Amino acid sequence: MSTVAEPPVDPTTDPITDLDAHALSQAIHARTLSCREVMQAYLARIHRLNPRFAAIVNLAADDALLRQADECDAELAQGRSRGWMHGLPQAIKDTGHAVGFPTTFGSPLLKHAMPATDSVMTARMKAAGCIVLGKTNMPEFGLGSHTYNPLFGATGNAWDTAVSAGGSSGGAAVCLAQRLLPVADGSDFMGSLRNPAGWNHVFGMRPSQGRIPAWPKPELFVSQLGIEGPMARNVRDLAQLLSTQCGHDLRAPLSIAQCAQSFVPQGEPSVRGLRIGWLGDLAGHLAMEAGVLDVCERALQRLADAGAVVEPAALGFDADRVWQAWLLWRRALVAPAVAAALANGGTRDQIKPEALWEHDQAAGLSCTDFMQAAQVRSAFYAHLLGLFDRFDALALPVAQVWPFAMAQHWPKVVAGRAMDTYHRWMETTIYATFAGAPALSVPAGFDAGGRWPMGLQLIGKPQGDADLLRLAAGYEALIPELLRRRPPVPH
Repeated sequence: MSTVAEPPVDPTTDPITDLDAHALSQAIHARTLSCREVMQAYLARIHRLNPRFAAIVNLAADDALLRQADECDAELAQGRSRGWMHGLPQAIKDTGHAVGFPTTFGSPLLKHAMPATDSVMTARMKAAGCIVLGKTNMPEFGLGSHTYNPLFGATGNAWDTAVSAGGSSGGAAVCLAQRLLPVADGSDFMGSLRNPAGWNHVFGMRPSQGRIPAWPKPELFVSQLGIEGPMARNVRDLAQLLSTQCGHDLRAPLSIAQCAQSFVPQGEPSVRGLRIGWLGDLAGHLAMEAGVLDVCERALQRLADAGAVVEPAALGFDADRVWQAWLLWRRALVAPAVAAALANGGTRDQIKPEALWEHDQAAGLSCTDFMQAAQVRSAFYAHLLGLFDRFDALALPVAQVWPFAMAQHWPKVVAGRAMDTYHRWMETTIYATFAGAPALSVPAGFDAGGRWPMGLQLIGKPQGDADLLRLAAGYEALIPELLRRRPPVPH
């Protein structure tokens, strides 16, 4: 076993934190690295960089974490491993329950909300051996793809702290890009795993609806649009983490009963013969900042050059009808959380305006309204299945704008068009969510100045998570130079 006592001090590279999760797991199990050494290295990097990024919140005490690492080392010395994550540091997005850490949702009203039990996803990652060291930052109540809140402040982009990291899993994405975690978890309602992944040059996957059981939750049968999922710096780690997180749980009645033993793609990655429909900006329906479509089309050209069949595709369904139905579902599912905060002693001036808007818009919502929107959603789902008869995957930009200034709450105007809601500029993410389909953000490239990343969103057939990951692995094999790019590290 290595006898290194102190973590490396080079602020830009680190032989331990630079390892991907798979390689780190192998080194720990081969006992060429101890779990203590791994924890020391990550804590050193977190203490050095996290004050600049505010990506990890409610970090546990070093001595408590090192004791847990020592326990993991002792188990390995006895020939026992908890799983592939044995001894790996992990931080849980602040929407997820982890015993010993408050679940704040970025709200001062929930600053001391200590869970009585782990969420299913947290419990499964712990069972696979991870050591939870804290939580990752998010927007207040998870609303808006910009990670800031009055409790912990704002999380700057891993590539440029002057601009947004995206959200709501912004802290998780920055942790990955800046090597503060080997893998990360998050949740996704309106692109919250995909948008920050795209803006921080990592991989983020929203799995099929029900793939990862959502529990505990106050409502288990309707609120299926927000789901949890994995983030990683490569497809193998992404797939391995999904394999740990997924699987039916009786407490989550709509969770998927069938789950692959491993989602890690096998064999030589290839995209040859795969059919990809490029939806672009939906024939002008989606406002797009200059350069976004260009960088995504260059990514698609890589796929075409490798033998994929890439062709323009029309959504073929009234996009405004989808948007209006989406707005109704969104407010119906967001409003109860805001109402609960108000009922528990919160006042309106303690809650962000966007959350109050969702709450107030839902006040006159009728059952008939909701069922009509549900019928639109059902019709859209059936229509999308028809597109998957023609295509193996659909492609869209993962975001409609480049990362924007930290002081800006949300883009009011995109490409000269006024945004009529705080989330209209994120409309590109709703189609996979509304259909319950898996969607994955892969690194596409950078803006013309080379400062800010952008992701390409690949959408697979409902419950086609394994096929989507194989496509992502095939694309990953085409972009080694792009993936070698590292964000600057502040000194």
